[in-house]
Amino acid sequence: MDKTIEYQLLKKIKKAKGGSLFFVQNFLSIGNAKAVSKALERLVANNEVVRVAVGIYTRPRKSKLLGMMLPGIEDVAKAIARRDKARIVPTGAYALNALGLSTQVTLNAVYLTDGASRKVKIGRQTIKFKKVSPKNLSATGDISKLVIQALKAIGEGKVEPHEERQILKLLKNEKQIHLEHDIQLAPEWIRIIMRKALKDDKK
Repeated sequence: MDKTIEYQLLKKIKKAKGGSLFFVQNFLSIGNAKAVSKALERLVANNEVVRVAVGIYTRPRKSKLLGMMLPGIEDVAKAIARRDKARIVPTGAYALNALGLSTQVTLNAVYLTDGASRKVKIGRQTIKFKKVSPKNLSATGDISKLVIQALKAIGEGKVEPHEERQILKLLKNEKQIHLEHDIQLAPEWIRIIMRKALKDDKK
């Protein structure tokens, strides 16, 4: 029975795109949680899949140049959010890095979420999900929501001219409707900066 579950799991995993992430919950139509977990651990032992974190597995992409490529922190965070049907927004150093405002490699990524608070350990790195009120996750623009969090990380009165220029350059790629909506959600000092992108758009 267990071998049959293992075979069915591998068959399903092989159909997915390389680098896809899997949770025990993805296979509960095949067997119960305990049986699926055991089958996944056997697949790990046989080098068919890799355990990324507790309860999270992947069949890595393979590159001729780089060899085995595991999913990054952002991929894992987004997969967890999809599983939990939760919204997430990266904060702090991770938001700064995503916008090109920092080259610092952070071992700890913090995401605001309307799902459960938790920590997920991925090798030497940690993803922390911090539960917040829905208002903090109401931004609709992919760029503008990152900008708000990045500016909060920098702090009021501490934004350097080159940082502001980079932010305004990025905001020009944001949809006007999203930018107008998200400005209303930011503290006033951040609105002042973000409004400059609106003025430029209307020229």
